[in-house]
Amino acid sequence: MLGTLGEKVGMTQYFKESGAAVGATVIKSEPAVVVQVKTLEKDGYNGVQLGYKDTEKRKLTKPMKGHFDKYGVQPKKYLVEYRVDNPEDYDSGDEITVEQFQSGNEVDVTGNSKGKGFQGVVKRWNFSGGPKTHGSRFHRKPGSVGMCVEPGRVLKGQKLPGRTGNETVTIQNLEVLKASPEDNLLVLKGSVPGPRDNLIQIRGSND
Repeated sequence: MLGTLGEKVGMTQYFKESGAAVGATVIKSEPAVVVQVKTLEKDGYNGVQLGYKDTEKRKLTKPMKGHFDKYGVQPKKYLVEYRVDNPEDYDSGDEITVEQFQSGNEVDVTGNSKGKGFQGVVKRWNFSGGPKTHGSRFHRKPGSVGMCVEPGRVLKGQKLPGRTGNETVTIQNLEVLKASPEDNLLVLKGSVPGPRDNLIQIRGSND
């Protein structure tokens, strides 16, 4: 399996043949197009560059316009690369669909998690906080974070309040429950990172 891209539609229930109901995520994956094939001799590694979602030329920079013109491919909004062992099997302009996935396959998915803005240490790092009683004045504070004399500073890596979420997250070994090439849909067991319409990278799990 080469891998492809898609957009998260949402979650639902999926009933297996055994009758068991499992939580599932539906991903809409329109055909991706091979833009560039990279080889060990020319580029130092074997890989395939995929483009996803058509876009207008006026929205591209001049270098990106030249890149798509060079390979004769309609400009795409997103570009992503996948390493492959057999680059000779692909050519610029080839379409990659969810047809490559079958029920029972395992895939890894990557996407940006939901952004939650600036959060305190209780929500961000699961600190227990202080007493909840009246008058404690220490409910959700982080407490002491530094030293008095030596080394007299806050150490790197100290867990502090800050911006939470909106990070790249990869979930491995999700089972493919159903692949529907005619509808460009893929149904995966479990949840995937991010909100609805989030861009998702999908690739086969390493054995």
